[in-house]
Amino acid sequence: MEELPVVVVGAGPVGLAAAAQLLERGLRPLVPEAGPQAGAAVARWHHVRLFSRWSELVDPAARRLLERSGWTAPEAEAYPTGAEWASQYLAPLADALGEHVRFGTRVVGVARRGRDRIVDAGRDSEPLTVHVETSGSEERITARALIDASRTWSTPNPLGGDGLPAIGERSAADRISYRVPDLSVETARYAGRRIAVAGSGHSALTALVALAGLAERHPGTHITWLLRRGAVGNVFGGGQSDQLPARGALGLKAKAAVEAGHVEVVTGFRTSLVERDPGGRLVLESQDGHRLGPVDEVVVLTGFRPDLSWLSEVRLELDPVLQAPTALAPLIDPNVHSCGTVYPHGADELRQPEPNVYLVGMKSYGRAPTFLALTGYEQVRSVAADIAGDREAAGKVELTLPETGVCGGSDLFDARPAASTGGCCAPAPAVLDLVAPGKRA
Repeated sequence: MEELPVVVVGAGPVGLAAAAQLLERGLRPLVPEAGPQAGAAVARWHHVRLFSRWSELVDPAARRLLERSGWTAPEAEAYPTGAEWASQYLAPLADALGEHVRFGTRVVGVARRGRDRIVDAGRDSEPLTVHVETSGSEERITARALIDASRTWSTPNPLGGDGLPAIGERSAADRISYRVPDLSVETARYAGRRIAVAGSGHSALTALVALAGLAERHPGTHITWLLRRGAVGNVFGGGQSDQLPARGALGLKAKAAVEAGHVEVVTGFRTSLVERDPGGRLVLESQDGHRLGPVDEVVVLTGFRPDLSWLSEVRLELDPVLQAPTALAPLIDPNVHSCGTVYPHGADELRQPEPNVYLVGMKSYGRAPTFLALTGYEQVRSVAADIAGDREAAGKVELTLPETGVCGGSDLFDARPAASTGGCCAPAPAVLDLVAPGKRA
């Protein structure tokens, strides 16, 4: 088994960091990536600027590997766009990893060799088999361990307020988008139109800021922000109390757009029905019968969920609510924790009942929002140590996350904001005025 590779699914930031960590420990990583390039999902939101600095976006083991190849690190205090993160870090890192990364290779299943999930015997002695598809062919890779760092980008949450697509949502796909609009190429789609934006996370705030700017330049652009929660609450984040200044600035910009009248806020709206009017525009109906519209476009930014379909033949232990590893779920529950109050965690929380199988990165968070690259890098450092048999290093997890400035959970449903605005969170440095801050990192 020790001669077999460790398969790391996905050549995104956390998957490539896992490969670098494994290589540094003398293990052989193999990274199948369905896309044509490193950070294929990151490249799809290329126009969005992260609210983490470069210093928080480069894994330490990856940095050491890159520096041996003559790589020059970007300015530590700068904030890259998705395109810059992919081109200036992820692509060079994949090049440095060389033959360990295989593009155009989609993982379609994983199992214990010769056994389906109901067979007990041999689960701790037989290797894993990872089934992959490439263009026109299939292959089975025998592996000593599996680190699932696959993306959640391809499985966005729907507009429907009950977690399922609203009636009519699929048939209205031509007018519904599930990503932050790229207004450098999509101006005609949104300018002068009536737009509904659904969601309350950082992606939704990024879209609101961008669309509000469009409304200033193109009169007649009308933006309605649909919130499922019963009150705005702490949706704008911690502002100047956020220890990630650009994240705090994003919330303040979104709040200013609302206060300036560029964005109309509708709370307690949980979409159950999407209809077309005679002109082809969309009318949305909430579960309580409230109707909104017609609108020309709907931007749905309600988060993502993990794709667990190809893991059906291995034994997983996932929280029934978050679909995150059971030991991790209480530490990241958004009803309790803001991003900065997530406790350090590593291999012990990410390890699955199936021997040598780990979920990492955004996949490990299940449906919990606001994942930071710093978290993923510490996860895979611990997991690589665990696979290498270094239990001491695997258990020594050190992670200090920047506080959001929001305490007492994420105010997810109908809870009203607390009367006191005082908090437990430390003050942050001065807020930066970025051109386009956004996207969780």
